[in-house]
Amino acid sequence: MEWFNWILSSADSTLRLAVPLIFAAMAGIFSERAGVVDIGLEGKMLFSAFTAAAVSYVTGNPWLGLMAAIAGSMMLALIHGYASITQKGDQIISGLAVNFFASGMTITLGHAWFERGGQTPTLHNDQRFLPTELPGAEWLGDTIPVLGPLYRDVVSGHNVLVYLAFITVIATWWVLFRTRFGLRLRAVGEEPNAIDTAGISVVWLRYRAVLIAGLLCGLAGAYLSTAQNAAFGKEMTAGQGYIALAAVIFGKWQPRNAFLACLLFGFLSALETRMQGVEIPLIGVLPTQVFSALPYVLTVVLLAGFIGKAVAPKAIGRPYEKER
Repeated sequence: MEWFNWILSSADSTLRLAVPLIFAAMAGIFSERAGVVDIGLEGKMLFSAFTAAAVSYVTGNPWLGLMAAIAGSMMLALIHGYASITQKGDQIISGLAVNFFASGMTITLGHAWFERGGQTPTLHNDQRFLPTELPGAEWLGDTIPVLGPLYRDVVSGHNVLVYLAFITVIATWWVLFRTRFGLRLRAVGEEPNAIDTAGISVVWLRYRAVLIAGLLCGLAGAYLSTAQNAAFGKEMTAGQGYIALAAVIFGKWQPRNAFLACLLFGFLSALETRMQGVEIPLIGVLPTQVFSALPYVLTVVLLAGFIGKAVAPKAIGRPYEKER
């Protein structure tokens, strides 16, 4: 029973920690499926996390913070789009510039507005997205063995953004593979010349993909600072944007595969707290730093082992030049 409770608590932590990765990975899929490399996932998440916490603190309304986070992230997405789509600049350099801008701007604004070393004040409960218990969770947990505790401790008890993340995975798959817009989006990442020949604007399609990516990164950042945590902290994304990009590549730009990769990264992050003081047979108790490093080590291993095997969209990273 003790191990069953450990499994339930680990699964619960996995879901919570995977949420920002899921939003960011779906953002990366939209952008890169359209042929635009999005290294700037990290920066958009960071900037939107700060914006969400700051606006939620000032207004006392987390929904206004969420909208501000989305607006801020989409603004950075527009900058990235203008540099890489309109001006045909290097997409990787543009994405890195977004990351550097977000890193510096959040620290500067945090100092100027709150004088807390680049952090925001702690949010009260009415300024955050709080967990919600689903109907019948307690009764089922006490009545039905196995499935009841699973529903009560893993499925129930999350905030609205957690459930929205899982809906986003399904919506991403549906949009990409069941709509005309998704068909055109995938085509513009493979054969933009064919799309242009059909009289469809390559530039406009790519801008829409980049803006959708910005919206989803805004959700990821808002979750970090107003749901998972109760304030914005300096560099609080801690490389999660890059991990999400690794999940996209490992998942071969498929929503389902990227989602599973995010769950794997979330599980490895959950081990940091769940394995504290736990003795592993034949090994003993490992330092928590070992488990803290696991997601980043896995990112390097996956990229080194799979980036050459994963088939990216053919036109990814290449500015479109209209044929004359």
